[in-house]
Amino acid sequence: MLSGRRLDILNPSPLDVEIEDIAHGLARVARWNGQTRGGEIFSVAQHSVAVAEIVRLLDPGAPARWLLFALLHDAPEYVIGDMISPFKAALGGVYVEVESRLARAILQRFSLKPEAPAALTKLTKSADRISAYFEATLYAGFAEEEAKPLFGEPKIAFERVAPLFAPRAPETAQAEFLGKFAEISGLL
Repeated sequence: MLSGRRLDILNPSPLDVEIEDIAHGLARVARWNGQTRGGEIFSVAQHSVAVAEIVRLLDPGAPARWLLFALLHDAPEYVIGDMISPFKAALGGVYVEVESRLARAILQRFSLKPEAPAALTKLTKSADRISAYFEATLYAGFAEEEAKPLFGEPKIAFERVAPLFAPRAPETAQAEFLGKFAEISGLL
């Protein structure tokens, strides 16, 4: 990692996880494998910030730990990239095991329980799907009638989150991710 840490991808230690490495990596990983409109990518870092904000909108009383979990929900992708769901399924157990080990190490590093409560998992997945819907219709070429069966009807109006969905340069996305992490950490 750029921080100088060496991360054993098959046996990751929470001691080798740094938020700066996560932010740097996620800001340079394209959602939708880069198959999007426009000159800038929509990064996993941007997606992660959007999901955390959508969780806050869906549940204004969500504890800070829940917001942090939402922000870090795709954090393993700073090492393994953003794999599309059909490819994850084709890889099966090997991919799931590597991703799970990374997720556990990351969550432990930031004092979060590796096994999230069911309500938190459901809330984060709902926010993730809302973000995916907006990303799909804005950047990945989906018409609304194509996106709704895949991601569901968004439970919030786009106007409430529109600023989160403008593509950003990697350095800006990285800074915003770190800023959101600092903001949430300050609430813990």
